[in-house]
Amino acid sequence: MSTLLIYLDMCCLKRPFDNQSQPRIRLETEAVLQVLALEPQRVKFVRSTALLLENSFNPLPERAGRVDSWLRTEPTWTPPDPTALEHRIDSLRRMGLKPFDALHLAAAEQAGADRFVTTDDRLLSAAARRPAPVVSAACSVLDLAKELLA
Repeated sequence: MSTLLIYLDMCCLKRPFDNQSQPRIRLETEAVLQVLALEPQRVKFVRSTALLLENSFNPLPERAGRVDSWLRTEPTWTPPDPTALEHRIDSLRRMGLKPFDALHLAAAEQAGADRFVTTDDRLLSAAARRPAPVVSAACSVLDLAKELLA
């Protein structure tokens, strides 16, 4: 079995800090935590400058600090060709994606991620409409957990 390269967007990384009173949020939190706990032989995570940037805007310092600690446990991926990344971001924004969503999806594609993972239903819907070629498959954290933990 080869190692799966995963890009967790900021929604996933912040999910464990959300109010856990809703069943879906509890399930997604558990899925995120289980995926993060997988052996490094099974999964490797893309930690991008885009994630560091978005996390820097988190208004809750304790949450931002915990996410930042995880992000900095491995080297940060930086785009080898920033111009190509900018063009892809522009293309994704023209498709209706929000700026950070476009940035994360483009980074996941350029980093060669096997899965782009989110808890954002609107982002998943928009990602499903993107034109080929598709480098990374977008999926929910619950779908990824089913795939990897079954």
